[in-house]
Amino acid sequence: MNKFFLFFICMVSAMGGLLFGYDWVVIGGAKPFYEMFFEIGNDPIMQGVAMTTALVGCLVGAMIAGGLADRYGRKPLLMLSAVLFTVSALATGWYDDFTMFNIARFIGGVGIGVASALSPMYIAEVSPADIRGRMVSLNQMTIVLGILAAQVVNMLIGTGVEEDWGREWGWRWMFWAETVPAGLFLILSFFIPESPVFLRNKENGGMEKKESSISFKTLFRSQYRNILLLGLFIAVFQQWCGTNVIFNYAQEIFISAGFDVDGMFINIVITGIANVLFTFVAMGTVERWGRRTLMLIGAGGLCMIYFILGTCYFIQVTGVMMVVLVVAAISCYAMTLGPITWVLLSEIFPARIRGIAMGTCTFALWVGCCTLTFSFPSMNAALGSSGSFWIYSAICLCAFIFLFKRCPETKGRELE
Repeated sequence: MNKFFLFFICMVSAMGGLLFGYDWVVIGGAKPFYEMFFEIGNDPIMQGVAMTTALVGCLVGAMIAGGLADRYGRKPLLMLSAVLFTVSALATGWYDDFTMFNIARFIGGVGIGVASALSPMYIAEVSPADIRGRMVSLNQMTIVLGILAAQVVNMLIGTGVEEDWGREWGWRWMFWAETVPAGLFLILSFFIPESPVFLRNKENGGMEKKESSISFKTLFRSQYRNILLLGLFIAVFQQWCGTNVIFNYAQEIFISAGFDVDGMFINIVITGIANVLFTFVAMGTVERWGRRTLMLIGAGGLCMIYFILGTCYFIQVTGVMMVVLVVAAISCYAMTLGPITWVLLSEIFPARIRGIAMGTCTFALWVGCCTLTFSFPSMNAALGSSGSFWIYSAICLCAFIFLFKRCPETKGRELE
């Protein structure tokens, strides 16, 4: 396959990651404004609901993605995700009713769930083994670019605006801006081919509905049980390592560190830039250092950073030092757990179960994200930021031990 064409189709597929990143993070910047509009600023439960609704949609999207992709192909599902992103972006900013706001967010979440399962799998299936890790890492690169785009849009719209305008219109325009990349993704997805793995399976008789059901049961047979457990653990840990609360609850984290709302937006963009830069580091090291090494660096590094960060919150350190620690956590995550999780999940399963296994692990990942996001406001209120980050430090320590014992190296190995 022509290298330029390979890069093109991988980048188009990875636009699902860009929209995933934007849709997932934009709500963090919109949060101060829509909470005033819907009058939920003093209600941790409703705050958690607003932040978690899209993640529930992610569960649904991830749950249906694998089976539908094995039956109808990867390309149609990628196109479906583009439609869902567009509809959600328009509807979220349109509605004045809190229930309809959450329904619109749920639709976008389904798009995230589908894209997060299908984009890395499609890229892995079209890429040769010697550059597969780097190509799959493109998906994480577009995710972090989507995150940064959302952070920049939020800063441009939200910094220095009158409170009344921000409450009435600011949060709406943050969501509406997503329609531009969503529309572009939909148009470009018409020009990519179907996955060769899907076409080969189709030529060999395809996978009817009954066979897809059997494949799901096959996941729990003895020959696949251990690898499924590893995939589920990696997926959930990527979320429960705690880094993603920095994106979704930046308001609480940076205000607790002594910053006002404008300072919060600026610091969020700083973390986004670090996120992008260190994802480039991951793309340069994934084929040299290997997947296992980077996963261990991520778990061990975050364990230490979160312990220090929690201690600083406990002794009430504020200002630049806290920003440095948060950026260090984001950087460590961006060059390790963020991209390498998707690389491993796209590589460790054999072709027979890859679609349904990838969907199952992505579903588990979004269960982890959903529970993490919903629990943080209550946990932070009960334990403070110090206690929250100490808990994440302990989780990372446990994960380091598990990965040291169980995580294989897949660098340079043929996909099958």
